[in-house]
Amino acid sequence: MMYPYITLADETEITHSQLIEADGNQTVEVHFERPTEAGFDSARCVLPTYQWKFAEGFSPDELAFFDEFLHNNAHLLYRYAAQGGMHCA
Repeated sequence: MMYPYITLADETEITHSQLIEADGNQTVEVHFERPTEAGFDSARCVLPTYQWKFAEGFSPDELAFFDEFLHNNAHLLYRYAAQGGMHCA
């Protein structure tokens, strides 16, 4: 399941997985998706390794921005992944 995190001004929606535990490690997958006339641009990165599983339609500059975004937001993404998404009080 993917949980909403934020939508950027260019309509890129950023979502994240729950905590994924494997081999004693906790990972979170973060998905980026932007609508286009032909469908969607999409990319997915795995934290904490910052390994891109795939990236289609985004420019190298956009991917660099996403990488910096992930480094600045990883602690929050892990927190929300552990609690099953952001919850409003």
